[in-house]
Amino acid sequence: MNYKSIKLIMNKIRATNFLSLMALVFLLGGIAIPARAQANDAQIQAEVQKSLSNKKFSGVQVVVHNGIVQLTGTVDLYSAKEDADHKAHHVKKVAAVANDIEVKSGTLTDEQMQAKLAEKVAYDRVGYGTTPFNAITVSVQNGVVTLGGHAYGPTDADSALSLVANFQGVRDVINDIVVDPLSPMDDQTRMAVYRAVYGFPSLNRYAADPVKPIRITVVNGHVTLVGVVDSQSDKDVAGLRANGVPNVFSVENDLQVAGKKPEK
Repeated sequence: MNYKSIKLIMNKIRATNFLSLMALVFLLGGIAIPARAQANDAQIQAEVQKSLSNKKFSGVQVVVHNGIVQLTGTVDLYSAKEDADHKAHHVKKVAAVANDIEVKSGTLTDEQMQAKLAEKVAYDRVGYGTTPFNAITVSVQNGVVTLGGHAYGPTDADSALSLVANFQGVRDVINDIVVDPLSPMDDQTRMAVYRAVYGFPSLNRYAADPVKPIRITVVNGHVTLVGVVDSQSDKDVAGLRANGVPNVFSVENDLQVAGKKPEK
């Protein structure tokens, strides 16, 4: 197996630490790395360091061995850690990147961070017309944020991801957001359900809220309602209104009533 083959194998691996990458080289049978490849390490290191010249990377250290780049140190934001990884991967002759950069801890507890991020995500993209059709969830554990739920489109999903990645104290981000498939029929259904729900007299007050607390997702004609309403009556009415829209195959009413313990 030649050096080019080794590089292809390593490029398929998203390294989490430097030692695991070096173990891979060893397990490949003690294959000798050509001297010219070793000679490239200094050049690669210089190029990676040059690409990380921005002050947000001032706490990052770079070590290169046999084409494998190890990033260590600290940054203020998770987005900077991801950006450093991206820049290192795009330097020529880099075989793989072990991103061991640590993100500085914030002052918020997981519960506080989750509450603040949930609010920010809820208000994200307000004014773009897609707010009622995003139902993105946020959970935090040990500073690691998991994004789930549904997004109207890739732009909405990317916006939420960027918002979280640039929040102080977020150590890592797991992106489990489902981007709803593009469908003219579903778009028509979304608008019809929106008008049926928000246009009903007893629910019309929710339309005045910029955050649009009743969120509507539609996938192949199947509707899901999520969010928080003031009463059980409002929840029931919203479900009935959505069920009455033509071309709706089913409605899952997951709306929560304010002050009431969420249903399992």
